[in-house]
Amino acid sequence: MSSSDIFIGETIGTAVLILLGGGVCAAVTLKASKARNAGWLAIAFGWGFAVMTAVYISGPVSGAHLNPAVTVALAIKNGDWADVPTYVAGQLLGAMIGAALVWVAYYGQFRAHLTDREVVGGPGAQATAVKAVEAQEKGAGPVLGIFSTGPEIRNAVQNLATEIVGTIVLILAVLTQGLNDEGNGLGVLGGLVTALVVVSIGLSLGGPTGYAINPARDLGPRIVHALLPLPNKGGSDWSYAWVPVVGPLAGGAIAAGLYNLAFA
Repeated sequence: MSSSDIFIGETIGTAVLILLGGGVCAAVTLKASKARNAGWLAIAFGWGFAVMTAVYISGPVSGAHLNPAVTVALAIKNGDWADVPTYVAGQLLGAMIGAALVWVAYYGQFRAHLTDREVVGGPGAQATAVKAVEAQEKGAGPVLGIFSTGPEIRNAVQNLATEIVGTIVLILAVLTQGLNDEGNGLGVLGGLVTALVVVSIGLSLGGPTGYAINPARDLGPRIVHALLPLPNKGGSDWSYAWVPVVGPLAGGAIAAGLYNLAFA
């Protein structure tokens, strides 16, 4: 694979991943959405299908890493770091494009949600609704969860550990069951296996932090949230942003080390 193939494939694949994954979060969260309040099952399966779709689109072009933790793990496994910057650059750009496309697709719903007094407060708002908004994570706006993750209980050690553990599970599954014949990315069957693993992680380990398990998936959309002209969008919670970056990278490195120790 050439550098241009890698960059283009990862950009397109990660954009699709975030468009569909962020899209299900928007569908469940925003007022005037037909899927409003569909719940955690919809989110977990939506992200799983997003992974599967993105892998099948970008796999033949770039190997469909779609995640810096996967890229780092494969670099540790194969001992080849030359293409890591190209992969990560494509993933981050793709994540930002995908997040912007979620905003485009749900533009009317974003405006309706963020101008509703029961959501953002202000004169005429119901006291209970305002209290619920005020009880949200400090520093996070009312739609930040559509773009990036945040903890239910803010404890840096626990939050970091949760992201590390979830990513270890993901990367071990990728390295043992998901790779293509060349061993440099996800294969056809691997895309399905990885999608089901992502659903499992979401259902089992997603509750504490929202399971980023992918630095690009969290950081790219968080940047877009900060830049978009959304009314009353609130903060982007930058004080937490390092956790879903450091945790998955550490988890990917640990998983690769475990793989080399136990399976190689």
